[in-house]
Amino acid sequence: MSSNWSAEYTAKKGDVVLHIYRRCKNEPSMSHPRPVLFLVHGSSFAALPGYDLRVPGKEGYSMMDRCAEEGYDVWTMDHEGYGRSSRSESNSDIPSGADDLEVAAELIEKQTGSKSAMYYGQSSGSLRAALFAQRRPDRVSRVILDAFVWTGEGSRTLLKRREGLESYLASNRRAVTRESLHASLLRDDPQSLTVEAGVPDALADAALKDGDSVPSGTFVDMCSKLPLVDPAKIRCPVYIMRGEHDGIATLDDIIAFYVALPNNDKHFSMISNSAHIAPLGRNRDRFYQMMFFFLNLKPAD
Repeated sequence: MSSNWSAEYTAKKGDVVLHIYRRCKNEPSMSHPRPVLFLVHGSSFAALPGYDLRVPGKEGYSMMDRCAEEGYDVWTMDHEGYGRSSRSESNSDIPSGADDLEVAAELIEKQTGSKSAMYYGQSSGSLRAALFAQRRPDRVSRVILDAFVWTGEGSRTLLKRREGLESYLASNRRAVTRESLHASLLRDDPQSLTVEAGVPDALADAALKDGDSVPSGTFVDMCSKLPLVDPAKIRCPVYIMRGEHDGIATLDDIIAFYVALPNNDKHFSMISNSAHIAPLGRNRDRFYQMMFFFLNLKPAD
């Protein structure tokens, strides 16, 4: 278990109760604030399976711990309908996720005094983070978009996913299984070359503790409503990270988004021997090296 300091909070979005988690190397102090980093989860599992994963016999799979040990005040949350947050009639789509981030940002300001934070989003979490940066430039100092997709044109993952669009539209929740959770790690890597043995099972074990369904809204959005983000309206520094084998977006799609970003403090990296979820891959040390390089950059003159 982690020896880092942890706390949990709740905040309300109307009648919806959102669970929010925090991790620091030592107990934080408002008189000596640390840089705030918020981790935004994706479509198929909640915050803690993705960002605080424990893999039997292996180390280094908790992103919250890795970032806390680097000196960050690390936050994440279960979006509406996920994890310990309220189940509701909402399908928890991308705009709803950006609404959740607004609620969390208000709590962070109260707890830390920080009006803005750095954000990392993975997969549909990167769409949530990008939309929030577009809406609230005052709240987002820099953002990392990992496993990001813009228009979805040419995406092999979304082409396959659209086969289920009718069912996603028919219900605000969709089933998750051990096999589908394994696929989030292995669909681009059927020979398991980018993922250590035991990690897919550890992820499935953790995620299924939250139940056998998740909201369908992000799948609906990614299959039928892209683009949801306007790069011209994102003013902060941006880092786009992509696994070498990730099928969620074509390189052309990502580079077109990158070119359209107005702030020239922008960066793009391809992570070799990595697939859709780089922090849970064999090459995660390189992922963190690149991530911290960006987060630690001093503001441009």
